Amino acid sequence: MLRLAGAAAAVPVLSSCAGAPPAQTAAPGTFTVYWNAGHDYQAYRKVIAEFEQANKVKVNLQKYQWPDLRTRLLADFASGTVPDVVEEPGGWVQEFAISGNARSLQDYVDRDGEEMGFPSDWQPVAVERNSFQGKVYGVQLHLTCNTLLYNKGMLSEAGVEPPTTWEEFLAAAKKLTKDGVHGVALNQDHGYIWPWMMQAGVTPFDPETGKVMTPIEDAIAALQFQADLIHKHKVAPVPVSSTDYSGPQKLFSAKRAAMILTGPWDLEPIKKTSADIDLGVAPPLKHKEQVTQAAGTSMLVPAKATRPDLSWDFIKRITALEVEQAATKETGMLMPRVSWAELPEVQQDEAIKVFAEALPTAQDSTQEVRLTGQLGKWDQQLKVVYQQVIIQNEPAADALRAFAEAAEGFLR
Repeated sequence: MLRLAGAAAAVPVLSSCAGAPPAQTAAPGTFTVYWNAGHDYQAYRKVIAEFEQANKVKVNLQKYQWPDLRTRLLADFASGTVPDVVEEPGGWVQEFAISGNARSLQDYVDRDGEEMGFPSDWQPVAVERNSFQGKVYGVQLHLTCNTLLYNKGMLSEAGVEPPTTWEEFLAAAKKLTKDGVHGVALNQDHGYIWPWMMQAGVTPFDPETGKVMTPIEDAIAALQFQADLIHKHKVAPVPVSSTDYSGPQKLFSAKRAAMILTGPWDLEPIKKTSADIDLGVAPPLKHKEQVTQAAGTSMLVPAKATRPDLSWDFIKRITALEVEQAATKETGMLMPRVSWAELPEVQQDEAIKVFAEALPTAQDSTQEVRLTGQLGKWDQQLKVVYQQVIIQNEPAADALRAFAEAAEGFLR
């Protein structure tokens, strides 16, 4: 899920080890922000300059990759010296609300929410995933999702229409697989399991019953369907086990795969590396349901931040509609506001418009698991299951039933 949030391969400005110098939150005139290295947009730099001028402070923007940011932040929580605002990749807000490390923002929402359109102008999923026990602890910055990208030329040559269902998808992939080209390329990242599971109507975890991956037969069928694309139907290559999640995009750009299932983070790399590809974007596939997975980043304020009023002012400024508009125009990033979807920058861009139309169907796959405090253990075990089935071709039924039994034990 960290990768679905769009992490960029950049070096952090400061070391993220526990022995690094403490954050400078308490320094007079300095306002410290932890940010993802790939999200240093000019649109945000403009906001920072305006924030500095209005509040007579200097913003210390520290940029990290997600793993480095997390390591640094946990060390800060332990030391008690924390940044003023943190961008997180999805899931940390509720985790740190549970642990007491995130500050409730409900008092600010009660005061300013109506004026800024929060939560009424945010997609519901963007509010739910940043709330705990009825209070808001974070505000969504970017909201993204997963859908189908395809090579229009290859589909036209094969006489194939963009698929809308799993059955159509498999039929299209078979026709498109030839001459060293695969119909589709699947990702080695286990986070990409979730659109399939959701489309199959699978509930990851039901806290009322304690059951995992229900109905289990539908979950097994969804995972086996993905494995069969590779090992039975031979329409997809075996994913390479690595930390690089861009493999499908690279195959697509090299014209060795006709379709991939991904998010808006792959649009720009495709345009840059293969401008001659006539790129198509289709709505999420439908099986029992037509849904997709919600991803994206949010902002939180550490509980020990000494200037929460300033932190809230920063959050309000950087989530304003005109800032979302500028960031989308600059980078193509998707945003959480409902009104954002009606902007000309969205409606006039063929690719972004399809993603925007899919956002209302996006669901958070791990929220109920996060609220147990056991997401880390869940995620590690699911990664093993995904590799066993997708890469090693072990039966989905055996691997998934074993996972469900183990998870139902530690989630109780």
